[in-house]
Amino acid sequence: MQRSADRFLTTHTGSLPRPDDLIRMMYAKEEGVPVDPQTLAARVRQAVAELVKKQADAGIDLINDGEMSKPSYATYIKDRLNGFGGTGNTFVYQDLSEFPKLEKRVFGDPGRSRRKTPACNAPISVRDAQAPKIDADNLKTALSQVKSAGGFMSAASPGVVSLFFRNEHYPSQEAYLAAIAEAMRHEYETVAKAGFVLQIDCPDLGMGRHIQYADLSVPEFRKRAQLHVEALNHALANIPPEQLRMHVCWGNYEGPHHRDVPLADIIDIVFMARPNAISFEAANPRHAHEWKLFETVKLPDGKVLIPGVLESKSNFIEHPELVAQRIARYAKLVGRENVIAGSDCGYGTWVGQAAVDPDVVFAKFSAMAEGARIASREFWK
Repeated sequence: MQRSADRFLTTHTGSLPRPDDLIRMMYAKEEGVPVDPQTLAARVRQAVAELVKKQADAGIDLINDGEMSKPSYATYIKDRLNGFGGTGNTFVYQDLSEFPKLEKRVFGDPGRSRRKTPACNAPISVRDAQAPKIDADNLKTALSQVKSAGGFMSAASPGVVSLFFRNEHYPSQEAYLAAIAEAMRHEYETVAKAGFVLQIDCPDLGMGRHIQYADLSVPEFRKRAQLHVEALNHALANIPPEQLRMHVCWGNYEGPHHRDVPLADIIDIVFMARPNAISFEAANPRHAHEWKLFETVKLPDGKVLIPGVLESKSNFIEHPELVAQRIARYAKLVGRENVIAGSDCGYGTWVGQAAVDPDVVFAKFSAMAEGARIASREFWK
């Protein structure tokens, strides 16, 4: 994991707003309308270059490809793996179900309403081995044109794949997770071999509590979460922990979130995962208070925190002084060298998601960069 010895670095969760023409092309592809593969590939490559430059110009240190090639951070795997040909999944969000009008609005989001989540109905195997290599090549080319502290790429965790894609083939959840982990290993190792830090997206460890496992008690959920981490660690066995980061969240949607499992109930399980760096929500109204957890919870040796200092569902541009304060809270508790500034979640979780205006996203990034500079002056005098 990239670290700095003289200032706070900045990064974000992964997904970024896609250009309008790319959105239209990806909508068409998802809906079965013929799209020329070479034209789409060229536009993705160009979009990655554009987004990498925007990140660098905004002051982001640890840069990624914005997930330009993916319809979403999790459902893209249906295009890269065999075995997913069943009927679509139906989701119940425990918090939203108590507010039906809001639930209807959230599920009517143009991107979310178009997502495809076919159940697993056959053995899982790699179908498109070249896709992660192409993604890595696109990012490598784009990064060669800007100054940065390093690059990272995202991939879905075995647990979040099991959340979105219902199991209709394997005899148990354990067998299903193991099969996903073995198939995803190829993508994980391809990204690592390309020289990038690999971020594993693990909302199953947070959001999974009030969606996939809403009917379980917290102790029962913790047991399931541990199974998810064990499958993840197996898939990551050949990648050094310092080349890994993970993102934990409770769902990137504007809902009540009053059913979110507290960070305190899962932090020990999160620490069991191989990745050294942990990105998590820390700015929004439901989780901003949880920095106090680290007054009593010791950060394990080698671990790095990437707390969200920017909300991902609000068009408010955070004041740089507030960003600096948020960074400082964590730095004082776990050490300045163990904190990187990040965002709560992505800004393009689904193709077409537009909760935050694209121009505002990069204004928020600039505010984060300025806040990191303010905090750095305080901690590295």
